[in-house]
Amino acid sequence: MKNVKILGSGCANCKRLEQNVRNLADKHNLQLEIEKVTDYAEIMKWNILSTPGLVVDGKLVSAGIIPNDQRLLEMLQ
Repeated sequence: MKNVKILGSGCANCKRLEQNVRNLADKHNLQLEIEKVTDYAEIMKWNILSTPGLVVDGKLVSAGIIPNDQRLLEMLQ
């Protein structure tokens, strides 16, 4: 099971990224442990300049954008 963290304060883009991740997980039967990180101190540990951020298995794979579904699926698999 992969660990996925959505980094963000709860803005519309952060919520949209989280929903996209959940939708793809359901659609493709991905076993993901999804965690929403809203604590600024924790977010800053990832050294990102803008949210939303996406961390998969401890590696920052995206920041400041919402990847399209194909790219997001590649990151999650």
